[in-house]
Amino acid sequence: MEPASIARFREYLRIETVHPKPDYENCTKFLERQAKEIGLEFNVVECVPGKPTVIMTWKGTDPTLQSIILNSHTDVVPVFEEFWDYPPFSAERVPTDDGDFKIYARGTQDMKIVGSCYLEAIRNLKAAGKTPTRNVYLTFVPDEEIGGTDGMKQFLKTDFFKNMNAGFALDEGIANTGPDLYAFYAERVKNQVKFTTHGTTGHGSQFIKDTAISKLMAIGNELLAYRDVEEAKLISQYGEVTQENLGEVTTVNMNIVNGGVQVNVVPESFSAVFDIRVTPHQNITEFNDWLKSIAAKHDAEFENLHDMQNGGFTDISSENKYWGVISDVVNSMGLKTINAIFPAATDSRYLRMAGIPAIGISPLRNLPVLLHVHNEYVTESQFMEGIDFYTDLIIKLSQV
Repeated sequence: MEPASIARFREYLRIETVHPKPDYENCTKFLERQAKEIGLEFNVVECVPGKPTVIMTWKGTDPTLQSIILNSHTDVVPVFEEFWDYPPFSAERVPTDDGDFKIYARGTQDMKIVGSCYLEAIRNLKAAGKTPTRNVYLTFVPDEEIGGTDGMKQFLKTDFFKNMNAGFALDEGIANTGPDLYAFYAERVKNQVKFTTHGTTGHGSQFIKDTAISKLMAIGNELLAYRDVEEAKLISQYGEVTQENLGEVTTVNMNIVNGGVQVNVVPESFSAVFDIRVTPHQNITEFNDWLKSIAAKHDAEFENLHDMQNGGFTDISSENKYWGVISDVVNSMGLKTINAIFPAATDSRYLRMAGIPAIGISPLRNLPVLLHVHNEYVTESQFMEGIDFYTDLIIKLSQV
């Protein structure tokens, strides 16, 4: 028989909160029903119309203490359904040879499992008569997968958030193919930039000097040479590139190139967009000054496609009492954490920028990393283990 917690998880997965038009309305209704069943205070804040941030409150015995935030995002990335073995929003429950079940759906790993584990853990704690010392807030935010600009970034500006008096946050991590848990205490800065070059035009049969494409290729060659140096650093120090060490360096990828009007016409302009993830060990202002100098050298226009701010680091020394609790709970499970810089971007960066220490952690281990991949799945046993993990962790964090 299917456990009730699994049935609720699968119901959440079936809600198509997929971009470009996430079904936030039905998602909010589902979360409201969960809050009522568990007995949590329920609020919705819409900083941008149609993009709700859902907040559930588990009140503590001493609400004057700084609160704990349990954050997760409700949106998921698009799918290419033809490459899935099961419909990506059916939350198919498939038995395995060892008596377990795999649950296939977009969002299983990224990151509806974490939000569901929070809910099930607090459901268990309340049923056991437990009460937190400090307030615990569950935040379910929109639009993380497209940058969080209309989600967490705006929510942090609200009076509701300020009145939460947050002192520490948990957010998303990533699955580990090995036996231990990743714990992310910082993340790289998403620094997406565009270079546009202009040059001499003419007939495609000629040796035209100072063309837009020659300038753009020179820029690309400089950035890709820098990429090679950064990759070589990891190979030299660690022997290979892994999720554990990727955040220690900066990655560069040229992902969009635009230009040209006709095959026999040398175009007047060309542009390229680079997705650059800058390690927090690098000063982001200095790095962008270097990019601007490359643009100037090749007579190109330079544009940052969004605001960039360094989210900083969360202290994982013995001075951080919350980190000590996480370590104790993980150790009590016979596990350890792999402490790393998150290689991509999450809403934790906004929390850290607001001065709130945040740790990104996922209960998933011994599992392929399937974020944004076809046939995304988790196992039922891992979900149950995640509930146990958060049941222990949440109450202990609240009692610090």
